[in-house]
Amino acid sequence: MPLPTFAKTAAFHVLRTGFRLMPLPAATRDRLRQRFLDKYYDLVPSGPRGQLATGSHREHRPRVIASGQAIGYRAWQAGALREPLPATLIAFYLPQFHPIPENDAWWGEGFTEWHNVTRALPQFEGHIQPRLPAELGFYDLRLPDVMRRQMQLAREYGIGAFCSYFYWFGGKTLLESPLQLWLRDTSLDLPLCLCWANENWSRRWDGRADQILIGQQHSAEDDLAFIAHVANYLRDPRYLRVDGKPLLLVYRPGLLPEPKATAQRWRKWCSEHGIGEIYLAYVQSFDRVDPGHIGFDAAVAFPPNNTTLEPITDRQSLLNPAFSGDVYDWRELAREVGTQPDPAYTLFPCVNPGWDNEPRRSGNGRVFAHASPRGYRDWLQQALDSAKRRRPSSPMVFINAWNEWAEGAVLEPDTRLGFAWLEATRTALQAVTHTLPTKTTRPCAVIHAWYVDVVDEIVAALRESGVDWRIIFTTAPDREKALREQIARLDLQAEINVFENRGRDILPFLQVASLLLDEGADIVLKLHTKRSTHRQDGERWRKELVDKLVSPERAAPILEAFRTTPRLGLAAAEGHLQPLDYYWGANEANVHYLTTRLGIAPPSLKDDQFIAGSMFWARLDALRPILDAHLGIWEFEEESGQVDGTLAHAIERIIELSARAAGYSTSDTATLSDASNTKQPTGRYPYARRSHSSSP
Repeated sequence: MPLPTFAKTAAFHVLRTGFRLMPLPAATRDRLRQRFLDKYYDLVPSGPRGQLATGSHREHRPRVIASGQAIGYRAWQAGALREPLPATLIAFYLPQFHPIPENDAWWGEGFTEWHNVTRALPQFEGHIQPRLPAELGFYDLRLPDVMRRQMQLAREYGIGAFCSYFYWFGGKTLLESPLQLWLRDTSLDLPLCLCWANENWSRRWDGRADQILIGQQHSAEDDLAFIAHVANYLRDPRYLRVDGKPLLLVYRPGLLPEPKATAQRWRKWCSEHGIGEIYLAYVQSFDRVDPGHIGFDAAVAFPPNNTTLEPITDRQSLLNPAFSGDVYDWRELAREVGTQPDPAYTLFPCVNPGWDNEPRRSGNGRVFAHASPRGYRDWLQQALDSAKRRRPSSPMVFINAWNEWAEGAVLEPDTRLGFAWLEATRTALQAVTHTLPTKTTRPCAVIHAWYVDVVDEIVAALRESGVDWRIIFTTAPDREKALREQIARLDLQAEINVFENRGRDILPFLQVASLLLDEGADIVLKLHTKRSTHRQDGERWRKELVDKLVSPERAAPILEAFRTTPRLGLAAAEGHLQPLDYYWGANEANVHYLTTRLGIAPPSLKDDQFIAGSMFWARLDALRPILDAHLGIWEFEEESGQVDGTLAHAIERIIELSARAAGYSTSDTATLSDASNTKQPTGRYPYARRSHSSSP
């Protein structure tokens, strides 16, 4: 009879506390933990549950496949790499993307990992599933051109080697065809190393001891048979070496009966059979022992395994009421792993570009939300610094992973963000230190031109401001021709970006802001040809905003304030920074949705403000919580003349919340320009109708 939930939780915490207090060696502790989880996994209590989509948590997304592009999408582009690279990047590589007879028998004819990937469904609002491949498609690793293209992309973006999982079960290998292809075809010249995934295969996809499909048969004889089999790989001149020694990894050394004896057998065999010394490392997937204590040379970190974070499941609005998985904050994972002190032994750092095994565990996945290419880039830079500090002679950083599509850990291009993860990898390698390249000091004026006849007025204001602007226009396809003619007539040097007419001025701005942030731009001025035709005073609203933001006596002092005040994030026209809850309108539910989606604090009805009119100065880093959420283009409603209640209106209301979450302040332009004679507006805001929150 199953234990009630409260009894299970109490029993688990008592057992865990007692276990932690026991004075045990690390290897013994790891082994006992693994045995307990294998036999009594059901005793582990479940975490908090998500919220049902009702009331303010109503569903915000249509029930369609979210395979379209998102803000931050990056196409392939050529790029140079530093010489020499600061470290060797090694990406874990999954060879499971081709059919084998065993999987046919266990899962059905023609089964590959793609079957898991394509069946995934989003379980809560903002859950990025299914995640689908782009350029490489649903590939078959029996085809040499697939691996050739993978290796070409890896080299272009700075990956130095693949660490392929190797499946050996007491003399039987599975999924070895891609590796044998590499062995035969010397044109596949990216280095490889092997990681023996020495756990049972089970229907749970987690290596537990129940529902075993094929099990391990660890023994002294098996140790020798294994090393003799992989010797052909170790001898290959392309095989990855550390200090001249072939690198061989073991996924779970705690499952070996005597790991130290196994290591001795392997070393002796290799010495006697012409391979020479080998370099042994283990993956800290379940074990955390000093590698020297088990006869190994080093360990490899393996996030998210062996980390303990507080779940954020209860903050999620469920699409599937039966979802019983756990949701964590990927940013907390990066912070925890990235700030761990150096151990006394050799530990190669490892990062990941996300994690979500929902495809393998439908409705019960382990999901790390809020992963982003820029966050991954920052984490990878930390790891590069650690690798150079820990092992200056031959620094290495592992990445989990190149193509773990069913676990949401993927560098390969996908339909949503394209090559963004690979581009982030290359950017991290280009940085000389932990600090990104110096921000450009020239400010950018980003103007959305819907009413092209207003462009003259805005250009005149920018020219009179006395600031050397980089001017960027955004517009819709049917406005492009008129805009180009207008810019030519004005003899203006400007860039033009054309986007679908969706998301008003907000979505085009976010798309450009994301690109500018990656380029190293710092300060932007957001303007648009605002008319608000549903209001009689729409023209006056625009003219007032433009004057207060870029008038000649204000623009230069505002820019200087941004340059001299590093934590200044936003500058709004005085009188247009309004209490958030006064003007909820139809936006309250969307604002709550967005704060959850961004992983930032929900609004405080007493203190929070928003910039009315959506024109402002901004430091791009202050917008990272919004930009790093990578909202899908499809999430912005199709244009139909809406005056309120769209996702774009809600984003307008969380700009200031984003800056605060990123650690930046907000000021008004009168204060920053020392316009002491400016009378601050008082009384009712004239450009919007006040509408209190409906929340209690």
